[in-house]
Amino acid sequence: MPGTCVIGLQWGDEAKGKLVDILTGEHDFVVRYQGGANAGHTVVSGGETWKLSLIPSGILRDGVQCVVTGGVVLDPASAIGEIDMLASRGVTVTGKLQLSDRIHVVFPWHVAEDRLLDASLSGGGAIGTTGRGIGPCYRDKVGRSLAIRLGDLYREDLRQRIDHIVDFKNRLLSSWRPAGDGVPELLDSAAIHRQYLAYAERLRPFVVDTTAVLLDAVEAGRRLLFEGAQGALLDIDHGTFPFVTSSNSSGVGVAAGSGVPGRWINRVIGVVKAYSTRVGGGPLPTEQDNAVGMHLRERGHEYGTVTMRPRRCGWFDAVAARYTARLSGVDELAVMLLDVLGGLDELRICSAYEIDGRRVTQFPSQIADLEQAVPVYETLPGWGDDLTGVRRYSDLPAAAHNYLAAISDLLGRPVSIVSVGPDREQTIFCDRAQGTTWQRPHPSTAAGT
Repeated sequence: MPGTCVIGLQWGDEAKGKLVDILTGEHDFVVRYQGGANAGHTVVSGGETWKLSLIPSGILRDGVQCVVTGGVVLDPASAIGEIDMLASRGVTVTGKLQLSDRIHVVFPWHVAEDRLLDASLSGGGAIGTTGRGIGPCYRDKVGRSLAIRLGDLYREDLRQRIDHIVDFKNRLLSSWRPAGDGVPELLDSAAIHRQYLAYAERLRPFVVDTTAVLLDAVEAGRRLLFEGAQGALLDIDHGTFPFVTSSNSSGVGVAAGSGVPGRWINRVIGVVKAYSTRVGGGPLPTEQDNAVGMHLRERGHEYGTVTMRPRRCGWFDAVAARYTARLSGVDELAVMLLDVLGGLDELRICSAYEIDGRRVTQFPSQIADLEQAVPVYETLPGWGDDLTGVRRYSDLPAAAHNYLAAISDLLGRPVSIVSVGPDREQTIFCDRAQGTTWQRPHPSTAAGT
């Protein structure tokens, strides 16, 4: 039973949504296993653009079940908004979307906390959250006593639980009132209860025990596609802490978030942009705050899907991507947005760092070391060709071949997919185009394929 996982290997926004959309046709289920409405993915098909946050990209394909598991935190208003948007554009959602009753629910107090805590709890340096309550919701999940899951919205004691939590949260929020403007009004327990009862009724047709559904599916030999949100460098345990998200966004989080044991996954695709981007704070060693960075931002339309914030842009960082490829157990690479590099006379790839006078190829575990890292670059020729019309690997210019080969060599994984534009058709499958089959770097992981 093929189980495929798509993992972003950078700081998010790697165009995972496009790849998931393409691969969905080969699978029976698309599974979202972590994150929340802070993650956005964009799919372009037939000239239409779709922007989603919570609902898997596979919803645009018929005959596929889209599952949001208990590893996700859910803002009911955002979920309902996406459902209504899809329905208004002719996409069937009922019967295709399943939401785990184990999902932890984002409430107004989480949003209020998010707006207050970011700078105050990080030594004055903002972590760079989207302000949508994701981090505080995960914090309450781990703390347990103040958490409410989706299945709890249908319990008779919901009002009592909301009353208890609101009483505590109001006392917490009140402690910030003298600090200045922007402190939210105190929470209204009765109003929140009415609001979330309405949300619960709208979502009721979609709420199931997704853990049981997925375990039944894998044991029956159904094909699953796991869709990660954010990028592996934002992993709470293995990313650039504290400038990370609040869940395991690398490959190590798939089993925990979905409830599906790793033994059922036999293909892991690592997705990278042909360059580097990052939103918000935290180090970006290859950042180009210059004409090159502006070229990448404008050619790549590098503005956040959810926040619309301009993304910081820089050269491809092979040190970071190799680390996350190893961490996530990647078999092969998908290089996206290769077309954005067109028009640059010279390209660079970071192959090592210099830290305190030492040359290192291992990604630092401590943020203080990464902040001091000076990139060591390999320089390659660019190309002037417009790649957006290329459909075969052999038709790419020689300089593009060399660039892709350099990424493959530095990461130790083959490049099997190349994207040269946002549309589904602007995707090159290298193994098919060249008539070759890529050898997996770790044959033991390919059992059953």
